Amino acid sequence: MADGAEQGARKRTFRKFSYRGVDLDKLVDMSNQDLMELFRARQRRKFSRGIKRAPITLLKKLRKAKRETAYGEKPEAVKTHLRNMVIVPEMIGSVVGVYSGKQFINVEVKPDMIGHYLAEFSITYKPIRHGRGGSGGAGAKFIPLK
Repeated sequence: MADGAEQGARKRTFRKFSYRGVDLDKLVDMSNQDLMELFRARQRRKFSRGIKRAPITLLKKLRKAKRETAYGEKPEAVKTHLRNMVIVPEMIGSVVGVYSGKQFINVEVKPDMIGHYLAEFSITYKPIRHGRGGSGGAGAKFIPLK
């Protein structure tokens, strides 16, 4: 019993995040060229073809939103239609409102999301639930309303 109490008293260490073997601190300081080499083929191709004006503008707005927040607070959401934007380490901690085709879905960028697209975190459809009661169809007559 005493052995279990000692383990509980020990300070819990959290796993340091690393993307493809590179620590988060180093990722943030990396240049786009070095970062590009770590990404998968599709993301590498996108970066090699040149970074357009819209993603750069989004990064500037995210930096500004982060700068204007107090320490420990979440920054204001920056709305965007750029679903095809690759998440880079600079965006970590930001809140991005990604357009789903109908509304903006707030996505808080976490380290695990690096290398993915913003669209992957903003679903564009409402998942259907099979076998549930409700209105419509022939099945409706078997479900009591009240």
